Amino acid sequence: MKIRVIWPGKTKEQFVTEGLKKYLKLLRPYAEISLAELKEEKGSDIRKMLNKEGERILKLQVPYTLLDEKGDQMTSGDFAEFIAEHISGINFVLGGAYGVSDAVKKTAQKTLSLSKMTFTHEMSRLFFLEQLYRAFTIIHKRGYHH
Repeated sequence: MKIRVIWPGKTKEQFVTEGLKKYLKLLRPYAEISLAELKEEKGSDIRKMLNKEGERILKLQVPYTLLDEKGDQMTSGDFAEFIAEHISGINFVLGGAYGVSDAVKKTAQKTLSLSKMTFTHEMSRLFFLEQLYRAFTIIHKRGYHH
C-alpha cells in the first residue's frame, strides 16, 4: 500500500522530527509512506498565504483526504477500516499553522479530524502518523492497540 502525506513546511521541533522518524520506521512493514513537504508561505496576509500553499497542494493533482479540525471524527478502529478500504493507496493533506485554503477544503474527497481539541500543526503530524501506525496494527491484529 502506498500512502502519501502532504503538508506545507518543514518540521522544526526536534522532538517531533524524532517521533516522525520513529513512526515512519514502524510503518515500513505495512506501507510505503512518503512525505511531501511543500514550501510554507510567510507573511502577514493569512488568506494570501493559505491560497499560495493551497495552489501548491492542488497543483499535485491527486485525490486526497484532508485532516482538518472540522472534519469527521473516527475511532481508531473506524480509521483502521477506512485505511483498509484504500488498499491501493491514499493521499492525506495536513494544513500548516493556519490550516488550508477554502479551495483545498472544497476539493478534498473526505475530511477527517484528529480531535475536537486544537494541536499545533507539527504535533498533528506526529499524532497522525501514530494513528496511521495504530490503524495498521489493528488491521494486522498486532498487540499495539488494546
